[in-house]
Amino acid sequence: MPASHARFGTDLRLLRDLEHVKSNRDPGNDLSVIKRPETGKVDLETLTGADNLIQALLLRFLTPVGELAVLGHPDYGSRLAELIGELNTETNRNRAKLYVLQALAAEPRVKKVLSIQVTQNRTAPTQIDINVKLLSIDSDTPLNLVFPFFFEGGVAP
Repeated sequence: MPASHARFGTDLRLLRDLEHVKSNRDPGNDLSVIKRPETGKVDLETLTGADNLIQALLLRFLTPVGELAVLGHPDYGSRLAELIGELNTETNRNRAKLYVLQALAAEPRVKKVLSIQVTQNRTAPTQIDINVKLLSIDSDTPLNLVFPFFFEGGVAP
């Protein structure tokens, strides 16, 4: 097993586009499938390596804390959902940064957070862009992750 598989694991692909994730996860349509070229049959798609860690972090950010309590994970998620409906102010952008830091601290595959920048999106007044730079376990190569958060109802205006 390659080192990155052991370090980050393998999981089902739940987010179609890790580069352009939206705050709404397209509920009810989570699993992604691929057609295997060698057999022509359809199978569930998986993610490994750094992409698996990125998906895990995005899902943690998108899940409100407590949402998975009934499944035995009361502390999983982030508090970002508490900001939906708030104004896009410097104070609320700082709260978003704090909530992202808290969520990252709970992820065992994150060794060190190098930086978090939260900026107002220039074209969408209710959107902020959160840029995270971190080191994962057993790696000295920084991992960059950029994702949007929408104050207005959790969807793009």
